[in-house]
Order: sequence, then C-alpha cells, then structure tokens
Amino acid sequence: MADPMRIRAQASGDKATVRVLMSHEMESGQRKDAAGKIVPAWFIQEVTASHNGKVVMTAEWGPAVSKNPYLQFNVKGAKAGDKVSIKWVDNRGDTRTDEATIS
Repeated sequence: MADPMRIRAQASGDKATVRVLMSHEMESGQRKDAAGKIVPAWFIQEVTASHNGKVVMTAEWGPAVSKNPYLQFNVKGAKAGDKVSIKWVDNRGDTRTDEATIS
C-alpha cells in the first residue's frame, strides 16, 4: 500500500481550500530500465474527493501526470470541523483513501 497522502484543508469564508500531496511512482510506460526493458505503466487513474461523505470532485488521470502528484481545489460551503476525504485508484487496482478535518 502507498504512503499516506498529505492533506491540508483550510476554511476561508464560505469555502475551503484543499491541498493534497499523493505518494505514487506514476510510471508512464515509456521509460526503459537499466537493462533496456520498458518499465510497465503504473499511474493513478481516478481521484475522488468527498466533503462530509458527499462527492464534490472527481478527476480521471493518465500516465502523463508526474510522480507524487499535487492537487488543489476549493470546496464551496465547507467550514472548520468538516471532513474531507480523498481516494485514488491506480491502473493496477490499488487504492488509497485518507481523510482530514478542515481547520
């Protein structure tokens, strides 16, 4: 399983800014190893963000996203104390879900 995501969520007025740093190797499938063999593609395909259990954002990614991707978005109607959950699924079927409280 991948390392935990680093999630920071801060409320400001009637919205919250959510910042997420995900740990993932994100191989494109085009790079070769030292032996000259192609390194198989391994990347996050889908990211879903939820605010208090309600999905507020989904993203479909491909192999062009960099290693350890960073994502930032705003959630309207969020306030301090609310929960934000981020889940990703990669092309090998691995998943990771982490949660943070908005400050």
